[in-house]
Amino acid sequence: MIDYFCHFMQRPADYDMIVANDKEFAKSEALQKIKWVTKEQEDIYVPSYTDVLRVSFTHIFQRGKIADLVNLLSGRNFETRENLEIIAEDSFRKLREGVEAFVNETNFKRYLMIVQSTGIVDSSLVRSKNVLNFGYILYLSLKDRGMHPAMIESIVRRWIVLSMLTGRYSGSAESAIDYDIKRFTEQDPETFLKTTETGELSDAFWNTVLVQRLDTSVASSPYFLVFLMAQVKKNARGFLSKQITVQSLIEQRGDIHHIFPKKYLQKNGVDARKDYNQIANYVYTQSETNIKIKDDAPCEYMARMKQQVAGEGTYYGGITDMDDLRANLAENCVPEAFMDMDIFDYQVFLDTRRTMMAQYIREYYESLA
Repeated sequence: MIDYFCHFMQRPADYDMIVANDKEFAKSEALQKIKWVTKEQEDIYVPSYTDVLRVSFTHIFQRGKIADLVNLLSGRNFETRENLEIIAEDSFRKLREGVEAFVNETNFKRYLMIVQSTGIVDSSLVRSKNVLNFGYILYLSLKDRGMHPAMIESIVRRWIVLSMLTGRYSGSAESAIDYDIKRFTEQDPETFLKTTETGELSDAFWNTVLVQRLDTSVASSPYFLVFLMAQVKKNARGFLSKQITVQSLIEQRGDIHHIFPKKYLQKNGVDARKDYNQIANYVYTQSETNIKIKDDAPCEYMARMKQQVAGEGTYYGGITDMDDLRANLAENCVPEAFMDMDIFDYQVFLDTRRTMMAQYIREYYESLA
């Protein structure tokens, strides 16, 4: 059931062939429980065999270490250190319950709706699969407790984003998963979440730590990805775009472009990759806008934008109103002073934009409750 579920998610067209060749499985109830996935085109959360096992095991047994699953399926009694057949049989029965909860169509689709409601509209926005794995573990566990669906959504949504911002499952994931599921099980889930938020997402984190972590040239940085999620959630438009949203640009595999053009920076002595590729110098914008900007200084291409809003020509996008232009800059955390900047202002621009991005992410996170 696990194997075919994962296979159907990636190659649904193989359904008829598998049914024809595995007649015994085709007659089983297990096939009926996973058949629904052949009609889906899911690419945000595509679990592997290991992911299904990890989520199913941790959800049912409230343990995070896969080695414990091996012991339980061998009949291990952790107190007497004996291997007993009755424990093995019970463990297999429970694991099956966990797997069936995982592959349940209603569970999977409702969890996916929560994931998408954070602004995750594409798999490229999540670097760590374990963030989504634990989110599903948490969803299934809270549902078992009979918690109100709205509260489940709020807790799971915030925990997914908190995990991304703090790199919670990027190190020794098993230990973190083991710790977290025990705390969520033993304590009131809302209380544990709020305690964790107080400790890890304090004012110091938002005002200083996150600003410092945005000082990076790694485009796949989780902090930049969360910023993009915030833009999706807020329905922000692409840089200098009148109608095209960041979500559309991400879904259509649009490009990330430099606000201070790369060649302009290189030409003016900023030639280290780590300096011109700062994520605070990145925005999603339409390719045609980027092509027209070429290698000009911001003060030069934004002067043309000012002409455009004054009705003196058409240069980039379709914005024709100064208030709309200011709103577009704000949606992209670009300071208004940027319109008059050149190479001498680059460092000030980066510092200012990082602070704006951190505040934007904070407002987004607080809106997830």
